[in-house]
Amino acid sequence: MVRILHTTIAVPYAAAYAFAHRPENFTQWAAGMSKTLHHGDEGWVADTPEGEAIVTFTPENAYGVLDHRVKIAGKPEIYIPLRMIAVGDATEVELVLIRQPDMDDAAFERDAAQIEKDLATLKTVLETA
Repeated sequence: MVRILHTTIAVPYAAAYAFAHRPENFTQWAAGMSKTLHHGDEGWVADTPEGEAIVTFTPENAYGVLDHRVKIAGKPEIYIPLRMIAVGDATEVELVLIRQPDMDDAAFERDAAQIEKDLATLKTVLETA
């Protein structure tokens, strides 16, 4: 099961992507990334309730791809497809939430609700900058 979550941000694509593609900025809007995200010996690392997570981000690119992968020891890697798309003078942000194998309906709904909050925060951060 997947769900596409999205928002439209009233900021030109170039400015939105310039901010959002930088991993160090994820902590300003992505609560799931945690306030502990930092660059360590193994790359980007975040402390989570389930232990340390290694986060791999897609390199800067010309296509608006902000995909990232989260790996916690002993658990399957989580792939998070995330895109920014230019729409006139605005930017559409789309995240594909993929239900994980061990996730029940309630957990999937909690994840979706958290991501919707994160996208709203990203919208606020960018539109008020």
